[in-house]
Amino acid sequence: MAEPRFDPEPEVILEDKFHNSAYSIVVATARTCYASVPITPENALRFKGMGKEMDSARAKEMGEKVARNIFDSVYEAGHHTTIQHPHYLFLIKKVSRHFIWSFLHSHPFYDSEQVSQRYVEMKKENFVTPPLEGRAAELYENMVHEQMQGYFDLIELSREAIAGEYYRIFPARRRTPEKWEEAIHKKTLEFARYVIPIATTAFLHHTVSGLTLLRYYKLAQQFDTPLETRAVVGKMIDLGRQSDPEYFSKAIDPIPLEQTPEYTMFTGFFGNNKVNPGAAAFVKDHDARLGGLQSKLIDWKANAERTMAQSVRDVFGVSETQLSDDAAIDSVLHPAKNPLLGSTLNLTTISKLARALNHPHYTFLKKLSHTADSQDQRHRMTPGTRPVMAGHFNPEKPDCIWPMAYEKNPALMDKARRIAEHAWKTIDALLNEGVPWEYAQYLLPNAVAVRFTESGDLLNQHHKWHTRLCYLAQEEIWRTCKEEVAQVADVHPRLAKHIAAPCTMRKEAGLSPYCPEGKKFCGVPVWKFDVKDYQRTI
Repeated sequence: MAEPRFDPEPEVILEDKFHNSAYSIVVATARTCYASVPITPENALRFKGMGKEMDSARAKEMGEKVARNIFDSVYEAGHHTTIQHPHYLFLIKKVSRHFIWSFLHSHPFYDSEQVSQRYVEMKKENFVTPPLEGRAAELYENMVHEQMQGYFDLIELSREAIAGEYYRIFPARRRTPEKWEEAIHKKTLEFARYVIPIATTAFLHHTVSGLTLLRYYKLAQQFDTPLETRAVVGKMIDLGRQSDPEYFSKAIDPIPLEQTPEYTMFTGFFGNNKVNPGAAAFVKDHDARLGGLQSKLIDWKANAERTMAQSVRDVFGVSETQLSDDAAIDSVLHPAKNPLLGSTLNLTTISKLARALNHPHYTFLKKLSHTADSQDQRHRMTPGTRPVMAGHFNPEKPDCIWPMAYEKNPALMDKARRIAEHAWKTIDALLNEGVPWEYAQYLLPNAVAVRFTESGDLLNQHHKWHTRLCYLAQEEIWRTCKEEVAQVADVHPRLAKHIAAPCTMRKEAGLSPYCPEGKKFCGVPVWKFDVKDYQRTI
């Protein structure tokens, strides 16, 4: 029986890879570890027999045998740094935003550049349809069309309010409004996108190591999008096999969904239910713990300031009498004393001094919209335990997070809420029709709330906070970063006092222009304000 397919089918193109074979690269790197001279991929498969003469055919045969033994042994023993060297650049098209969030971007070992929903207008026909038939297919497609039409309606509904706020920030630009139409239009896209479904398609360049690709294949069948994941990853593996058959001989068939620990635990909790019947209680408890915030600090290292200061002294071999805690902390975190903090190249992971920021650590309880979390998760070194979406869905009412711009415009909010209410009713109807949750969930809007716990050390939190405190950052992430910095300041004031937007960091570092965004300058002299006084609507 043919496997069910999404419409449209995902497209995967292998755009680039190392010119040497992945197999010979692995063998060369493994042999180099125990060789008196470097072994290159070009000579990795050659064999020299202990000073004995050997004909070329025999030498080739022995070289291939030795190479295979090396490759198999490092793989089986788990010495996978050797297997990680080969990399593959794919162009992936016609895949859902939900698949990207759930699978491609849910781990740290990748690089992606994908089409932006903030700055590129979506097209009505750009969405995936799971394998549905009859009434279920009709319900699904009617709902998607309503969501996509709602997106265009919100673009028009929000234009006047967003233009008004834009010209409040840039009053001089009222004189030449034709020059700023595109900038205003992009802001309308950012806020309208909250109603479109997570079925909306995207295209992206995606680079991974061969090792990550092997891991993809092994865990392709897991919550939340096993069918779509299997289709995409299967095509990636097929292209890999065509390019490097010896290397991808290690591609082990995926673990069946039913054997994954998440599936075992989900069915153990909820039996044959498609969703969690206790989701409403979980959501209520999670939100109560947030106490009105979107991101709440729930754990941290109590002695972080002292520990970090001592780690700075360790770098130089000096005592506290030579370098106090305050001076040590300032030497790392004050941009005037550590001008590397003003660089857009993010040099902190390389700097010996800045690596002292690895020691403080913070954990936050969070609640973001799906669309905001799709950007938040790109900060891969502040990882979160993101949910199985079926565990959080409450069919009784929409569970969404809306932009601040909606809060100030009743017409926008009313429109968005009505679309969300219909989406929830349609998902419930699909489930009652016998449609699997895996397919019905694609109708969830971008605004659907994602609840999770996120942790990170100060080095990587610092990078996220100061970049996302920029007024050009996605508004919802900007809001949560402001909340997080304020809470860290309460427990570790010396560590938080110099964390601010990029323009402030650059000003304190003595770099100009203060704003590194050029013509995209937000129009607000943010460097004049304390973080607690930051305010924005768009």
